[in-house]
Amino acid sequence: MKPPSFDQFVTFIYVRDLHISAAFYENLLGLPLVLDQGSCRIYRVAGDAFLGICQRRDAGDPSPSGALILTLVTHDVDEWHRYLTERGVAVEKPPQYNPVYNIYHCFLRDPDGYLVEIQRFLDPAWPAGTGKQ
Repeated sequence: MKPPSFDQFVTFIYVRDLHISAAFYENLLGLPLVLDQGSCRIYRVAGDAFLGICQRRDAGDPSPSGALILTLVTHDVDEWHRYLTERGVAVEKPPQYNPVYNIYHCFLRDPDGYLVEIQRFLDPAWPAGTGKQ
């Protein structure tokens, strides 16, 4: 069986000061803001590739541990969950709705321990992917 496809890619990083980081990515790098979720701001880097910056919950923690999430965007979150579990992949959090960010997602870890999120944006302001492969 062929795996379902992905439409977009978002790398989320956690920052100490959202306002300072937003100024860096918006003003210095000139990345266009695509979606402001309050504690996270998502910028288009190129095509269907995005960078999300989120306010670190513990602003005093200088370590980068847990400060990165690789997000694969698709409408087929449930199909991916089924595909992965059928192949014995340990899913850290099964598909569920997150009302804070208006998304539907699940989480797993790659072999090196990086957090991988498979997600569908439910916010109508989110730009649909081109679906080109």
